[in-house]
Amino acid sequence: MSWTIAVGNVESVQATWKEAGIAIVDAPFSVGERYVVIGEDCDWKGFESLDRLDKTFVVWDRQLQQIWMIRDRVGQKTLYYTRTGETRWISPRLRSLNAYHSRELDLVALRDYLSCAFVPGSQTLWQQVREVRPGTYRNFQEETIYWSPQEQIHNPDASLEWHGQKVRSLLEGLIEEMLPSGEPVGAFLSGGIDSSCVTALAAKLHDRAVHTYSIHFGAQYPSELEFANLVAKHCHTQHHILEISPEMIWQMLPETLASLDDPIGEGLTVPNLVLARAAKESVNVVLNGEGGDPCFAGPKNKPMLLNQLYGSGGSKRDVEAYLTSFQKCFSDLPTLLKPEVYAAIAQAPSVFESDLNAPVAYLNRLMLLNLKFKGADYILTKVNALTAAAGITGRSPLFDPRIVELSLQIPPQYKLAGAEEKAVLKAAVADLLPDVIVNRPKSGMIMSMQQWFRNIWRRRARALLLDRKAEIAPYINQAIVKDWLDYRGQVWHRYGLKLWLLVTLEIWLRVNR
Repeated sequence: MSWTIAVGNVESVQATWKEAGIAIVDAPFSVGERYVVIGEDCDWKGFESLDRLDKTFVVWDRQLQQIWMIRDRVGQKTLYYTRTGETRWISPRLRSLNAYHSRELDLVALRDYLSCAFVPGSQTLWQQVREVRPGTYRNFQEETIYWSPQEQIHNPDASLEWHGQKVRSLLEGLIEEMLPSGEPVGAFLSGGIDSSCVTALAAKLHDRAVHTYSIHFGAQYPSELEFANLVAKHCHTQHHILEISPEMIWQMLPETLASLDDPIGEGLTVPNLVLARAAKESVNVVLNGEGGDPCFAGPKNKPMLLNQLYGSGGSKRDVEAYLTSFQKCFSDLPTLLKPEVYAAIAQAPSVFESDLNAPVAYLNRLMLLNLKFKGADYILTKVNALTAAAGITGRSPLFDPRIVELSLQIPPQYKLAGAEEKAVLKAAVADLLPDVIVNRPKSGMIMSMQQWFRNIWRRRARALLLDRKAEIAPYINQAIVKDWLDYRGQVWHRYGLKLWLLVTLEIWLRVNR
């Protein structure tokens, strides 16, 4: 989608709809007796129809003279809004609103980006722009939640295998529903359990070719190709392997960030766009394994589980532990941010606080955090924006709202069974994949950021981040950044990941000037 709506000063935009009292720029819309529906095509019959709709769109009620912004349940599509004078602007792309707001950064959003590598919650990096949250509808004054993931454990005495069969049955139905009729389908394949089970089910259920896509960063760097190749061979897919060099990643970062909304400061953004463009040569729809970690308790929950066992507890302590678990810049903020910037945000509450203290099982608390924030503000928005930029449709069966709801009905001990992660998902698909895939520990895609900054990117990063006119200069203590670029202090203190976070922020601000 690429559209903008203005409400109020209708003369200020290119196209107007005087009868509805709104202005539309490049927006698909449908007109009913009472409602004008703008954005995704849907059969809107009023708020009672939300139970059967799962789309992101805007509605103008001609009778009440009110506009409503509605976002899908898990946040696959984005929706932003701002105000200029008497005109209110709405768009599915943050970038589309750049002409209608000031360039002042939201300092709390900046803090959270540096801590998490994405901007969580309704805030954006722009002080005057906000985002509609998943599962809500709102006008410009108030928000109503119509869907929210909730812990509702069913059949706690049933076996792991029983719950696994429930997951398998639903997952088969969802993937069959997502397969494009009469044409091949693609799948991003890392060789981990999530992407592998999606690939295996697609190969089992589809009556056309399945193309799989894997990446590596060169023979001199570690990769997961051994496992991805094994799954591709096992599932008889048409397998495509792409090599992505550190030079390609640096060169493609500006265009990649221009395709995103808020910045995402993790390394796989460029590889995701490269994969999507490669897939476009053979398919129009590509599946992925995103969602396995937040729905079925992946390994990133372990630091917080250890904190629960050994930490001192307390609301503030839990928030600090959660932000530290991202292993980004949270602990550096007092010195990384300029003193006046840090003073302005040091006591600002965290968007994660209420969920960390919710009265549900501790593992499910962490899963709900991952679903509500990592999913909507990072995982889904990244994969959907970058596949759309390549001209294809990305689909995430493991992040479908029905899988989310089912995952929260499963007893926590079947998601993290002792030290075994995603036990119920593994039980669901064990017959589809080789044992070495089902029971291998998750490693994730390995990117040698530390090495690349030290040996390949250092000069360019120095010119970018230490420029006196850098976009980040008013907010960031560049002396600290210089120390990181020179690898002073603790040499293996994750400087590469922190520098990438700052490079991403600087380039995102430049492409959004």
